[in-house]
Amino acid sequence: MLSFKKKIVTDETMQPIAVLINYQDWQQIEKILEDYQLEDETPDDISEFEGILQLTEDPLKYQRRIRNEWE
Repeated sequence: MLSFKKKIVTDETMQPIAVLINYQDWQQIEKILEDYQLEDETPDDISEFEGILQLTEDPLKYQRRIRNEWE
């Protein structure tokens, strides 16, 4: 895990309200977040997944059946 020098900013009651870090550290964090988002992006066109999920029961009937089990 990366280690960054940080300063905690507090209010009058000593409650933390902000964190100050060096700009170079912030740039490194931004790069990590950007890379993470690129790995986790959902495709805009989800038609390639069409028909993959095969339901064996109508979703509304399933929901009603499961809820009836709670009673």
